[in-house]
Amino acid sequence: MAKKGGSKQKKMNARVDFTPMVDMIMLLVTFFMLCTTLLKPQTMEITMPSDKEDLQDEQRNQAKASEAITILIGEDNTLYYFEGTPENAKLVKTTYGKNGIRAELMKKNAKAQQKVAELDKKYETIEVNEKTKEDYKKALSEIKNGKGTPTVVIKASDKATYKNVIDVLDEMQICTIGKYVIDNFTDADQAMIDNLGK
Repeated sequence: MAKKGGSKQKKMNARVDFTPMVDMIMLLVTFFMLCTTLLKPQTMEITMPSDKEDLQDEQRNQAKASEAITILIGEDNTLYYFEGTPENAKLVKTTYGKNGIRAELMKKNAKAQQKVAELDKKYETIEVNEKTKEDYKKALSEIKNGKGTPTVVIKASDKATYKNVIDVLDEMQICTIGKYVIDNFTDADQAMIDNLGK
C-alpha cells in the first residue's frame, strides 16, 4: 500500500571545508616571504679617495700623470677626455659605449682586464660559498687598485644629465677601473671644450 503525503525530501547542508585553502595560503605567504628576503638590492660600489690625516693635500689630489684620465661630461650627451694633466693635455671628443670611451679605458686598463679574466677562470671551478666570495672580492679589489691601473677623474658640467653620469660610472664597472673620483667641473674645463672646435 502506498504511503500518503508524498515523499519527504532530505535537506542537505551545503558546507565547504576551507581547511585546505588555509594550508595553501600559508604556503604562499611563506614562499613570498622567503623570496623577498633572499633578493638583495643591486648596488654599485664606489671607492672614494683616501681621507687619511697623514696624507698631505698635494699627495691626496695628485695622480701619476701617465696613469690619469680625465673625463668631461658636457651638454647634449657630449663626452670628452684627456690624458695626463690639464696643462699639456690634448682634449679628444668621444662617445658613450664600446666604440667610444670604453675602448679607450679598456686600452689603458688592459693588464688589469687580463688579470681579471685569469681570476674569473680560476674561481669558476671553485665551489661558491661566503669565504670564496670574500676571497674573490679581495683579489678583484687588489687587481683594480694595483700598480699601473689608470686613475679616472670624472667631471660633469651643470648641463650634463644624471643619466650621463651613471653611464660613465657604468663604464668604470665594465672596464674594471678601481680608482676613480667625481670632481667639480671648472671654468678651465669648459674653456678646454670651447677651444676644441677652434
